[in-house]
Amino acid sequence: MMSRARALFIGLLVSLGMLLVGFDSWAVDRDKLLSDPGVYGTFAAYRVDADWARLEQSARIAHLTALKGVIEQYREKMAIDLYLLRGLSDHADILFRVHATELKDSQQFLVDLQASLFGKFLNTVAILHGLTKKANYVPGFPEPMKNDLKAPSESGPYAIVIPIRKDAEWWSLAHDKRAAMMQEHTAAALPYHKTVKRKLYHATGLDDFDFITYFETAKLDDFQSLILALQQVKEAKHNRRFGNPTFIGTVKSLDQLIETLAQ
Repeated sequence: MMSRARALFIGLLVSLGMLLVGFDSWAVDRDKLLSDPGVYGTFAAYRVDADWARLEQSARIAHLTALKGVIEQYREKMAIDLYLLRGLSDHADILFRVHATELKDSQQFLVDLQASLFGKFLNTVAILHGLTKKANYVPGFPEPMKNDLKAPSESGPYAIVIPIRKDAEWWSLAHDKRAAMMQEHTAAALPYHKTVKRKLYHATGLDDFDFITYFETAKLDDFQSLILALQQVKEAKHNRRFGNPTFIGTVKSLDQLIETLAQ
């Protein structure tokens, strides 16, 4: 038999869905935001306050319904992805990945998120910003390598975020020397291109890091092999900071995340 709290949870989601039925027609072009250069990517990781678990379940459900309202409101302007880190990462419990053409829109979303009933139980762990750009080195790669890079990568339930900071020597190298090392880097990564999806964000000047690397995979052993392979190339010697923090979690829909946090 369905518990009273779960029945209330489902009822609130249905009611909210009816209120927000018009948002689909306003929704931003998500695929374009995720593929175009010149888009800001923000990664916001939070730890849920211990007081959250002390709330009655009905109160938690009501607060999470307010969270759903904030997210659906902003999905007309930006792409918002959610991840459950709890159980896999000791840094944070949940992660938001936001793509927007204006960073001020991402800022307002996070301000409204933290001002919501649920947001008052969120403790900020890290907020990282980057910008998507056209590939700097790929145009100079051999044609077979460029063709291999065009093959689609598989998505997966696991997501990993690793920020990277380069040393000063890297930035002082001539473009052709950096390009040669990045070609070696790409050759080492290609065996895992199919099973590990990657996305790069340029963060220099926007954050304390130079790059934010985002991965999705269904095969964590392939991901681990990819990272080990990349640590062997010359370019890796210029990583002044790799991770710290590294976030690992699972991709969740909004309703899946709400149901988990409501328990």
